[in-house]
Amino acid sequence: MEILRLPALSDNYIFLLHDPTSQTAAVVDPAEPQPVLEALQQIGATLVAIFNTHHHGDHVGANNTLLKQFSGLTIYGGAEDQGRIPGQSIFLADGDRVTFADREAQVFFVPGHTRAHIAYYFPPSTATEPGELFCGDTIFAGGCGRLFEGTPAQMVQSIGRLRALPDNTRVWCAHEYTLGNLKFALTVEPDNTDLQERYAQVNQARQRDEATVPSWLGTEKRTNPFLRWDSPAIQQAMAQKEPERVFARLRGLKDHF
Repeated sequence: MEILRLPALSDNYIFLLHDPTSQTAAVVDPAEPQPVLEALQQIGATLVAIFNTHHHGDHVGANNTLLKQFSGLTIYGGAEDQGRIPGQSIFLADGDRVTFADREAQVFFVPGHTRAHIAYYFPPSTATEPGELFCGDTIFAGGCGRLFEGTPAQMVQSIGRLRALPDNTRVWCAHEYTLGNLKFALTVEPDNTDLQERYAQVNQARQRDEATVPSWLGTEKRTNPFLRWDSPAIQQAMAQKEPERVFARLRGLKDHF
């Protein structure tokens, strides 16, 4: 399974999954149709599935157009998003499985950013390959999504479940927010040397207009404050120890950063 990262809108990423054996493709969170259609034409593949993580327009904006273009296209989304995702025909719950290109993904129910958010995790197919996590707006590189419909308690539980995946997992998050996220992270944990190094690398990459997605889950565990609510340094900075309170304080500060 090949993964193509397609820039869209102002800062979105669409992810195109390509099976070169069957020349079929699936797309994760298609914000707009044109990047998807151009990529499909370039690789000569037929779109067979859309995997949506949640209902926001910058994740489902191309659903109807793509549905008209490809007969037999199946649109997947969370069961609790019923009626909110255009063209949705498969309604997924926590623990369900989806397959593409002989790879099977586990579905995680991860409410917080929205009440119905899900994520898709493809475990490694061999000992040398990484896992692939498509997490929408739950975890960002260096940050996390705003709480539009969920609570801090839900987001801590959701991120905690994703955080438990192996370090050798690529995090395919849906926005290029990394540099701003790391600027905020440094205000929380300025003495974190891993974070300092990551910020310098990301700053240089963005000056070259390079993407910073995907990231590695192991890197997020060391440098992303929203995965580090149990870090003594962050607990001290937030003057809180209880995970939900630490997270809520972090999220409130980031919302006004």
